[in-house]
Amino acid sequence: MIRVLIVDDQVMVREGFSVLLNAMPDIEVVGEAVNGRDAVAQVAALHPDVVLMDIRMPEVNGLDATREIVAADADAKVLVLTTFDLDEYVYQALRVGASGFLLKDASAGQLAEGVRIVASGEALLAPTVTKRLISEFSRLGAPRPPAQDRVADLTERETEVLVLVAQGLSNGEIAAHLVVAESTIKTHVSRILVKLGLRDRTQAAVFAYETGLVTPGL
Repeated sequence: MIRVLIVDDQVMVREGFSVLLNAMPDIEVVGEAVNGRDAVAQVAALHPDVVLMDIRMPEVNGLDATREIVAADADAKVLVLTTFDLDEYVYQALRVGASGFLLKDASAGQLAEGVRIVASGEALLAPTVTKRLISEFSRLGAPRPPAQDRVADLTERETEVLVLVAQGLSNGEIAAHLVVAESTIKTHVSRILVKLGLRDRTQAAVFAYETGLVTPGL
């Protein structure tokens, strides 16, 4: 079972998501939190597999909570929820360690599949809306860390794989595109993360946009 913590300041949203997810045979909602501070405490107590995190909440918002949760546990998996796709807080949450994001109007199937993807260790990057969000904030001049020298550490093939990851392709899709085994792509992705000092595919995608390896619209 995939154990989920739902974090949202609106009780109807929490209850709605809880009903939808508990109806899935492989997902169990183990707790609900009303704000970021409550979320940090419950993650420490319950150790959920996935945290569904609202961004805009009183007291402690989802961005600060995500930052604190990931800092305390590098393996923590946070799936950000938002009511609109071009939300700067969501972009910042991806930068500090969230594994992806979904819009609150996602269907029950999309919500459950998003939880499964993040729980499996993948990043929720496939939806076009995610690529549009990252592209938009890159175009608007999102902060770019001094990381160009780190790109030079990548091989030509690793750079190619990183670009495809940033475009939202799964390991299987990248393997098909490059005509290699999926296991080979998994190895490349692992090496990319180690060389760049990144925690997951989401941060790798953001890195690719911020350093100019991928430009908006591609």
